[in-house]
Amino acid sequence: MERIRIKDIAKLADVSVGTVDRVIHRRSGVSEASRKRVEEILKQLDYQPNMYASALASNKKYAFACLLPQHEEGEYWTDVETGIHNAMETYSDFNVAVQISYYDPYDYHSFAKASEQILVQRPDGIMFAPTIPQYTKPFTEELKSQGTPYIYIDSNIKEEPALSFFGQDSHQSGYFAARMLMLLAGKDAEEVVIFRKINEGIVGSNQQERREIGFKKYMQEYHSSCRILELNLHAKRNGEDARMLDEFFMNHPDIKNGVTFNSKAYVIGEYLLKKQKTDFNLMGYDLLQRNVDCLKRGSIFFLIAQQPTRQGFDGIKALCEHLILKKEIAREHFMPIDLLTKENIDFYYNK
Repeated sequence: MERIRIKDIAKLADVSVGTVDRVIHRRSGVSEASRKRVEEILKQLDYQPNMYASALASNKKYAFACLLPQHEEGEYWTDVETGIHNAMETYSDFNVAVQISYYDPYDYHSFAKASEQILVQRPDGIMFAPTIPQYTKPFTEELKSQGTPYIYIDSNIKEEPALSFFGQDSHQSGYFAARMLMLLAGKDAEEVVIFRKINEGIVGSNQQERREIGFKKYMQEYHSSCRILELNLHAKRNGEDARMLDEFFMNHPDIKNGVTFNSKAYVIGEYLLKKQKTDFNLMGYDLLQRNVDCLKRGSIFFLIAQQPTRQGFDGIKALCEHLILKKEIAREHFMPIDLLTKENIDFYYNK
């Protein structure tokens, strides 16, 4: 079908090309009678404006803000940032700039302070990893009042719905992790351990908490007699990890299966390698290089991946499509729950 041109619409509505352009882009300076006539023609023809070309022609600049947890190079959030930068390059024609800020995931007040600083900047759109609802809500309420679209990445707060969410279904992921670990452990497993990184009672991620809830739900449904032990390693005192793990395994010499819901499975994996402890099945999350090294060397049996680079890219893409190209954005975008072992990890990287 031949593309409908603006001048064709102008002729049918008996108005100028400029009037049609103003109606399409919702600008002022059009009489009510002319607006209704043009809108009726647009509806009859099912006209879809070329928003891509219009956005390029407008030469408007867009400022986005991202708020992520503080992290070291090579950790999970490094891949999210890679995705953000890749998206900036892809949409560079639209004059998009992204400012990334950080907060301490183990300090709720750090999130509040960082979010207040972003609000002062009044960006066009925001993507962030939310903290607990109590501290996230004041931020989202202010964003709503400013009319600023925002996107959640990594964890979702359904009580404060965002334009969209990019991440795994955390509860389902934890439920799946329990099923895989118990297949590995066998029906006679009497104990499993959950390893955490925690600071003053704070786990540091909504997603980790929901994974654990999903994990325990499966265990209650199918392995209610299995005892679930917990070891809380200090998130900010890494030097104490080895001592605490020594003490735990000394007190529980028969335990053979464990899981961690954060991205630092390598903490336990490297400990197991150092102690040459080969009779323990460890399950963890995310393809950090140190995690992958442990997977290949056998101290981690399973890793669950969630494509952080894609999350970062797709989150910025969604903001661009919503604000610039005026596209409808789905409320939730769930990442796949990918189960990896040393036998398939290299194929996963190459896909």
